Amino acid sequence: MVAQASRNKKGKGSRNFVLYTAIIVLIIVLLVVINQVQKKEEGQNDHFASAPSTESQPVLGDANAKVSIVEFGDYMCPTCMYWGETIWPQLQKEFVDTGKATFSYVNVDFHAQPSVTGALASESIFKSHPDKFWDFHKALFAAQPTAEHDNNWLTEDKAVEVAKSVIPDLDEAALRTSMNSDEMKEQFQLDKQLYQDFNVTLTPTIMINETKIADPLDYAAIKAAIEASLE
Repeated sequence: MVAQASRNKKGKGSRNFVLYTAIIVLIIVLLVVINQVQKKEEGQNDHFASAPSTESQPVLGDANAKVSIVEFGDYMCPTCMYWGETIWPQLQKEFVDTGKATFSYVNVDFHAQPSVTGALASESIFKSHPDKFWDFHKALFAAQPTAEHDNNWLTEDKAVEVAKSVIPDLDEAALRTSMNSDEMKEQFQLDKQLYQDFNVTLTPTIMINETKIADPLDYAAIKAAIEASLE
């Protein structure tokens, strides 16, 4: 009886030990999760094992530059337009034009079909008129309405109209055919895979090499990340 009681006591003790251990592990996991959430809330940058590939993307700047600036953007996004008008000119002047960094743009489709239309138009212009891509890129953002941005303003007709304003001798029929081609859809899928691989959940998202900037409108933070990469 004494031996049986001793075994029962040991068994109960073992079960309690396992239970306490599980509770401690759960607490540690919760603390880690809370810590990560707090870091996000405090605006800390994310870091990845590698930088986004720009192999098939439009790129500005010296190909031998040490730093890669990548914008994940959406032509339907008002904040992207604002970023392009306020943050980008500073970055271009200080880092791209000086040969310290390259700049590339990756399409995101957070506004469904209108975003896809803009993406396909930009991919088509990049293929057929690469020297006019950045002019078209800027003009398409400038075409955003001043109010009710979520309206379906970015249609195929609108994209062609904007392209025509940038490229007067544009073959409109050829552009429409290109926008609806499997080739351009496949090219956009590369962009989509990129933004999914780097957990892009808002636009614009800015990456400096392997670093995703917490606040894309914080020029000081972007500059600090670039300068750290240049060291």
